[in-house]
Amino acid sequence: MPALSIAVVIGAIEISPSSADALTYLALLAVPPLAAFALATLVRGSRPAWALAAVALFALAWATPHSLAGEAVALALSGLACVTLGWLLVCGVPARWLCLGVYAMAVIDTIYVSSDLLQGPNAVLNAAAPAAGLPQLQAVHFGSALMGFGDLFVAALVGCLLAQPSVDGTESEDIDRFQSRRQLDAAALAAVLALAFDLLFFAVDELPSTVPVAVALGLIQWQRRSRLRTAALKR
Repeated sequence: MPALSIAVVIGAIEISPSSADALTYLALLAVPPLAAFALATLVRGSRPAWALAAVALFALAWATPHSLAGEAVALALSGLACVTLGWLLVCGVPARWLCLGVYAMAVIDTIYVSSDLLQGPNAVLNAAAPAAGLPQLQAVHFGSALMGFGDLFVAALVGCLLAQPSVDGTESEDIDRFQSRRQLDAAALAAVLALAFDLLFFAVDELPSTVPVAVALGLIQWQRRSRLRTAALKR
């Protein structure tokens, strides 16, 4: 599914550009309730009443669509919606398969960008907008920067994978602390890799943003396997 989230969307827009309009309305209808669910049940310290914050965020995004504030809250809505989608996948699919899906998504994204297959459909999708000045939630617009919904989705999916109960032999009372440390380490690693990767913007105009997230996941998995081997040798 992570890989198909790119391949199917790009293929559909290539075949029928009008499908971009359908996708923007799908995002408009689906993102706010998905974000509300994340605020009410999934994020740390969540409360049911927090779901109302999604309404306020949507209203601000609608009222100030071309300001940095409006773009920031639209980004927050899309990111929270991706957390819910990632959580749903993690609840129903084995982690090993999802990790492979993340790597496949990064490979497909890289192939599409490097072969110039992504740019055309991506431009059509980014330009699609619902009527009445409603927010464009199918993509991220922040100043002059553009990012696809799938780039947020893969980051949220990896975050949800790392939020799973530990299978590293950690004692139950230490699981929450271990998970928090693992998530923070992964977030910091992904940020450093993304900033380093972004240096390539001096040479190119478009990059596959899924790559730093996939590399961060791979390094975290490698670190985990190394720790398990070390623990096994000590026994």
